[in-house]
Amino acid sequence: MNVAVLSGGFGGAKLVRALVETLGGRNVTAIVNVGDDVEVLGVHVSPDLDSVLYALAGIGDEQLGWGRADETWNALETVSSLGGDDWFKLGDRDLGLHLLRTQALRAGEPLSSFTSRAARRLGVECTLLPVSDDELRTFVVTAAGTFSFQEWFVARGHRDEVDAVDVRGARRPAPGVLEALESADLIVIGPSNPFVSVGPILAVPELRSAIESRRVPCVAVSPLVGGRAVKGPADRMLARLAGGTSPAHVASCYAGLIDALVVDEDDDVNGLEVQAIVTRTLMTDAASRRRVAEAALSVPV
Repeated sequence: MNVAVLSGGFGGAKLVRALVETLGGRNVTAIVNVGDDVEVLGVHVSPDLDSVLYALAGIGDEQLGWGRADETWNALETVSSLGGDDWFKLGDRDLGLHLLRTQALRAGEPLSSFTSRAARRLGVECTLLPVSDDELRTFVVTAAGTFSFQEWFVARGHRDEVDAVDVRGARRPAPGVLEALESADLIVIGPSNPFVSVGPILAVPELRSAIESRRVPCVAVSPLVGGRAVKGPADRMLARLAGGTSPAHVASCYAGLIDALVVDEDDDVNGLEVQAIVTRTLMTDAASRRRVAEAALSVPV
């Protein structure tokens, strides 16, 4: 079975890893959000791509939910001591990837090409694609003003309630994205924030159209457990922008795009208009990851 999975953030990276562990890397293509990308201290950072890359390579920091394991912070400490911006945490190991990516992009290499090269060097078999090679950026609109995603999420600690999400740029999918969707036996939307992680992926028109006109099932995995986010502000955003935190509210974010929703056994599926696949969705180890992957793969194809 070939699976194309839309991923953003830590939850999405865990699900991609789970699908690869279950199906093998050659059968999985991850299409990843780049709306979170940011330039920090002159280097191009792709947080969601890197989360998936590090998870698949087995070198991610699973406690923090971002960055590399066994990280050191000497470069950032020097930046801070010299009065530089230190709000975005760049570890020494992590920085090496960003330096090479920045060099490649400035030389004219597309993001998708560099990502593929980096994945191969780290022994990752799964096909890892940014949703677009064009610049794609997510902004959040709040009562305090409109902020780029990382400014709102990291620098301001996502304390501002979000009134709207504004996705700018990228009209074209990266090479391989549409082909992955067309050749997939199943499309999966990861347990990522529907508004700021998955939303920017679906904002690429040709990709959204491809899912709308699909001939295979599409299943999403809810990012909530008992109506609460495992990490981040997804529950607050759903309550404010979708009107609640039930599985029905999650599914409303993907109206016309999904046939089923994997939900946690602590959530109430009343009002859900797509097929409910109920399991324990918290992924804490290999066994729990496999359980969620198998739930998503249980949709008849």
